[in-house]
Amino acid sequence: MDLTMFGATGRTGRHLVRAALAAGHRVTAVVRDPARLETAAHPLLEVVTADPLDPAAIEDAVAGRDAVLSALGASDRTSAAVCGPAARSIIAAMRAGGTRRLVFVTASGHVVDAGDGLATRRIVKPLVGRFLAGPFADFADAEREIRASGLDWTIVRPPRLTDGPAKPYRTAVDRNVRGGLSLSRTDLARAVLAAAADPATAGHTVAAGY
Repeated sequence: MDLTMFGATGRTGRHLVRAALAAGHRVTAVVRDPARLETAAHPLLEVVTADPLDPAAIEDAVAGRDAVLSALGASDRTSAAVCGPAARSIIAAMRAGGTRRLVFVTASGHVVDAGDGLATRRIVKPLVGRFLAGPFADFADAEREIRASGLDWTIVRPPRLTDGPAKPYRTAVDRNVRGGLSLSRTDLARAVLAAAADPATAGHTVAAGY
């Protein structure tokens, strides 16, 4: 596939770039600071320096691609909103460039649904939601924009992320993974690429976890 990636210099995005290149995909990494991109020069990698919050600046980078992937997110719980503004910008650029496939990473923590156990619904998520109110509101904002976009979107929702190795993980469509409380960034990258390659995930959320 011919992919455009946002968030390529982040802790998840770095794994996503490496995984995509290893799988033979062509990757356009849109970054603010190319010096932060850890992946070495690669014949399938193009680096574009642009602000992802400026639709005009990223339109050429998304036009004609098979899919656009976003692993953007705030660096900490006190940072300004990133996902909501980025979703609006990316959607506008994709509409202008005629690209339809969008896979966007948010999180499972801000969503309480049938996939969660009783303790998770009533105790864990309410407590975590108070601590991460800003990022969770940002994720919810992004998801509203994506659902209303009219694009062929998939939202990937991981739980708490780790730097552990790859291992078998579970996924669930349109609900959280029961008992799936963590996932390595390596496996999140695998889940994102799998979702991008599967047209059946369009119009759905995909949760992943151990």
